[in-house]
Amino acid sequence: MKLRYLFALLPLFLCSRAQAEIYKYVDPQGHVTYSSTPMKGAKKLNLEALPTMQSPERPHTVGEPEAFPRVNEETQRSRDDTRRKILEDELASEQKLLDQARQNLQTAQDTPQVYHTQGGKTFRNVAKYEASVKAAQQDVTLHEKNIEAIKTELSQLK
Repeated sequence: MKLRYLFALLPLFLCSRAQAEIYKYVDPQGHVTYSSTPMKGAKKLNLEALPTMQSPERPHTVGEPEAFPRVNEETQRSRDDTRRKILEDELASEQKLLDQARQNLQTAQDTPQVYHTQGGKTFRNVAKYEASVKAAQQDVTLHEKNIEAIKTELSQLK
């Protein structure tokens, strides 16, 4: 029975130990040191407790989906149809851009980059050629990834 009282008083003892005394010491060079143990020349600080407040209540929680606002089926179907139309338009537009990018890549691959010297000699500029082909290839890759992402979005619609 006495052991039960001891366990009941133990949290009170631990809470009182959590509020330690704080001491502030400034050395001759001006360095400030804070400590929980007293030291020679240190001053005890009297700190007031910080004000606390409870967190506001959240209107809905993750575990309660019924608290979320609902729309009727017709409105949701209309929204889904609009979304599908937008995605299909984007897909068609992106397909045209991909076709154009592929034509630009073919043109870049077929067009050698050359430069002429003052003496009239013609040389191929390999670095410039490779840079233009690489840029065109990156453009093609970008449009292919965009098309794949749009198709994924379309497949996820109900």
